[in-house]
Amino acid sequence: MKVESIETLACDAGWRNYHYVKLTTDTGIVGWSEFDEGFGAAGVSAVIQRLATRVVGQPVFAHERIYAELYCATRPAAGGVIALAMGAIENALLDAKAKALGVPVYELLGGKVRDRIRVYWSHCATWRINHPTHYSPGITDLDGVKALGCEVREKGFTALKTNLFTYDADRRNPRGWRPGFGVPFEPGINVEREILRNLVMHLEALRDGAGPDVDILLDLNFNAKTEGYLKILRAIAHLDLFWVEIDSYSPEALGLIRQASPHPVSSCETLLGLREFLPYFRTQAMDVAIVDTPWNGVWQSMKIAAAAEAHEVNVAPHNFYGHLCTMMNAHFSAAVPNLRIMETDIDRIAWDDELVTHPPEIVDGHLVMPDRPGWGTEPVEEALQAHPPKGATGLLNYGRRPD
Repeated sequence: MKVESIETLACDAGWRNYHYVKLTTDTGIVGWSEFDEGFGAAGVSAVIQRLATRVVGQPVFAHERIYAELYCATRPAAGGVIALAMGAIENALLDAKAKALGVPVYELLGGKVRDRIRVYWSHCATWRINHPTHYSPGITDLDGVKALGCEVREKGFTALKTNLFTYDADRRNPRGWRPGFGVPFEPGINVEREILRNLVMHLEALRDGAGPDVDILLDLNFNAKTEGYLKILRAIAHLDLFWVEIDSYSPEALGLIRQASPHPVSSCETLLGLREFLPYFRTQAMDVAIVDTPWNGVWQSMKIAAAAEAHEVNVAPHNFYGHLCTMMNAHFSAAVPNLRIMETDIDRIAWDDELVTHPPEIVDGHLVMPDRPGWGTEPVEEALQAHPPKGATGLLNYGRRPD
């Protein structure tokens, strides 16, 4: 069975677009993957089309060889959007191979070690604050944050993750605070007292609503430097958090932060390839390594997870995309021994379930693994066409200044 063609498709996902690879074989079997080029990685689609010329005609089962060949061909510019494109192609190859064998992808990864995967409600309050036209009900004050915490508990979830926000003097009108991503534009990314006060208020409102038994995770992204992260950790030391998620390009700096943190530290969601992870493992820079399997490729991500295991570190997938990505991450999570927890977004675009043949099944805060071949779901092309992609979406355009 050989690759006959590779094409990319996209559809409207509200404030962003979803992106897919469709890999067709000479037997008629189609392998799918989802990728992303709205998270600061413009141009992945173009790279996939360029790399496709080296993949068409090759045997689908030889995905390790194909990946190695693509790496050789792109070595002078390895990483970045090229790595993302290679991961997207690898994931489509895995889906096609598993379908040809009539097995779920997790069987290619060594078989599943769990049938149910604990998930946390990611971007909890974040989507309803930042994008109220797409995720309802919109949140306009701390009472809305508290109510959402209660909703998380009542719907059976055992963990949630939130982000940084500022409120006005009346504790109303929350705004996302993401200087690391240019919103607001403050390149020093300093953390002042107002930010600390607002963060504590926000987390305490979630705790009041969720109660004592729901784990709370905090994602700080790239929104501070070492000094700022340490200030935040001191300010929230009295709160019992599942983890604090911190991105840093310095393993040494992150290791220093971890040593000072009263909470477990997770990191690495933007790293590409085992070589980038190894310095963080050697430095024992984090408690949990976050692996973006759509970016790295699920097969390559298993290697990263194995290295994490050798350094006594658990892993968690980065998953804030569409339903197909959720299932790609689920197969990784089902097969990898050293899993901590899995990220997923519960607040969804109104037409998300229409876009795939089988939306993820979540019961009592756990994703239930299907036994269908491949990823267990695939895009519905007619539904994608019914929601054509929009221009000027995603992180690169969010919060930009008007002309």
